[in-house]
Amino acid sequence: MKKAQPLAARMRPRSLDEFVGQEHFIGPDKLLRRMLEADRLSSLIFYGPPGTGKTALAHVIAQHTHCRFRQINAVATGIKEVREILEEARKELEQTGMRTILFVDELHRFNRAQQDVLLPDVEEGIVILIGATTQNPFFAINSPLLSRSQIFTFEPLSRDHIKVILQSALKDTERGLGKLPVRMSEEALNFLAEISDGDARRALTALEVGVLSALSKEAGESVSEAKIDFTLELAQDSIQRKHLDYDATGDAHYDVASAFIKSMRGSDPDAAIYWLARMLEAGEDPRFIARRVVICASEDVGNADPQALVVAAAALQATEFVGLPECQLALAQAVTYIATAPKSNASTAAISKAREDVRQGRTLPVPIHLRDTSYYGAEKLGHKGYQYSHGFEGGWVDQQYLSEDRRYYEPTDRGYEAVIRERMEDIRAKRNSTTLKPENKESRTAE
Repeated sequence: MKKAQPLAARMRPRSLDEFVGQEHFIGPDKLLRRMLEADRLSSLIFYGPPGTGKTALAHVIAQHTHCRFRQINAVATGIKEVREILEEARKELEQTGMRTILFVDELHRFNRAQQDVLLPDVEEGIVILIGATTQNPFFAINSPLLSRSQIFTFEPLSRDHIKVILQSALKDTERGLGKLPVRMSEEALNFLAEISDGDARRALTALEVGVLSALSKEAGESVSEAKIDFTLELAQDSIQRKHLDYDATGDAHYDVASAFIKSMRGSDPDAAIYWLARMLEAGEDPRFIARRVVICASEDVGNADPQALVVAAAALQATEFVGLPECQLALAQAVTYIATAPKSNASTAAISKAREDVRQGRTLPVPIHLRDTSYYGAEKLGHKGYQYSHGFEGGWVDQQYLSEDRRYYEPTDRGYEAVIRERMEDIRAKRNSTTLKPENKESRTAE
């Protein structure tokens, strides 16, 4: 039976000491290890990408706690089967005192009703639920079930973790490939550690495919005489082009888009270009990307470099007209321009504050002299007194445009906005100056 299993299944760790990775919660003195050592295990939610050890750790926990272990996949299991398993767990506890660990793979595939079936027995402690999911549990799993479970986030395995797992499989004579004369080159090992993207199952599958395919070519020799050189070329032929974990409606979509925008805002063009490439390689709609670029140009660059919005809008237009693959050039140009531009969110802060005032504060009336005068009778309503700015020196006249003094736009001292700030300070100084000289103001008004 074990020989028929794939290498990734055979090499699952049998104890906590054999488990590789996730040191942030299973390492010495970390939360999950302390829970196991204290024998105070509660229901758990394992959240993370494929191949990071969720199923493997569930099996290790079952052996460590000496509990009865039942594993189901949410895709292939209905409510009736779940009820039967829960009833068996209840009887087992009553008759032998042994608790049952119910491991539900792809827990997010259970609908709300199916998840609710688990609640009473989880709450009573009849079963210890270990649910594995690749989807954000706060979106995919019922709140009552979450509140009764401890959530542990699995991170992709590092290159060193993958190397340890591959080397262990090459040495293990009982479950691995230790009985075969495999000589793996450092280049091949590094390649598999890189291309597997932190997925141990993918790395082990590639190793097994490479070894078995090489072994079949040496079929004329005995296994003991055959020499399997696991070269870089063999490694490349044994693994498919990596699949990017990117669901257009899932966490990866929003997380990568968030990192993309924050990298542009943070003035890191290299990071911004990487996240752009990540989205393009994953098949993201380039128009979605272009819209984010336009938003960032206004929100985060603003008047510190007004040209940023022009470049971003041009990239959006190029994306619409040209499409992929050529539009990636316009997007890359806009992204690097915005990432390296001086930053200001003064315009963003101004409109946010003004809209808040409009929603929450007293509605300001339009000053009489600013009201429309394009119709007969406007003057009889008192709509007069407006002074045309261009008729005055410098194109400016001291005139009230709000019925109350409000400050919304506060230019920074970065980029072109420093010029704007200087101009605004000059205008405010003139306004204060004329306020102190009422005779000047009266004379101009009389004109």
